[in-house]
Amino acid sequence: MAVPKRKTSKARRDKRRSNVWKLNARAFSKCTNCGELTVPHRVCKNCGFYKGVEVIKHEA
Repeated sequence: MAVPKRKTSKARRDKRRSNVWKLNARAFSKCTNCGELTVPHRVCKNCGFYKGVEVIKHEA
């Protein structure tokens, strides 16, 4: 059985665990109706369209 030769310091241990907090940047796609950048699979906040269908009435 493998046994560590030295105790792992708190700093070294915490450095190894610290990569959990990193977040990925949110993906954006262009709206097919108006070309505005939107989050995928959501209604466009600019024009109210989703997959080419008007979901929300939007006064321009």
